[in-house]
Amino acid sequence: MVSGMAPVLEAGRYLFTALDCWPSAQEAGPLLGVFREEEGLTAYRRLGPEEVLPPGGVAMVKITLQVYSDLEGVGLTAAVATTLAEEGIPCNVVAALHHDHLFVPETQGAAALRCLEALAQAAKDA
Repeated sequence: MVSGMAPVLEAGRYLFTALDCWPSAQEAGPLLGVFREEEGLTAYRRLGPEEVLPPGGVAMVKITLQVYSDLEGVGLTAAVATTLAEEGIPCNVVAALHHDHLFVPETQGAAALRCLEALAQAAKDA
């Protein structure tokens, strides 16, 4: 799967936050995803173009790996996370049915994309 990756840095900025920060889900805007944890609901959503981050918020960008990531596949997440960690780039991986999506800090999006492209190329060359 690593050699088949064609990572794409998608347009837009995203925010991960506790859903209880908003009095109603409608005020949160369209959610991309929600995960229930013991501490409450975590939501991630696209930020509006002029939207100001809440205190402590970190704007993220989304990189889609553009390779079918079989839910029973082994090693893709580990390879990607290890490569980014070696460069000091944090990531939050969301594995969906067809692709894996990485959320990295906005300031490190371009660097993360370069790392992932190099990882895919190295796997092809091996």
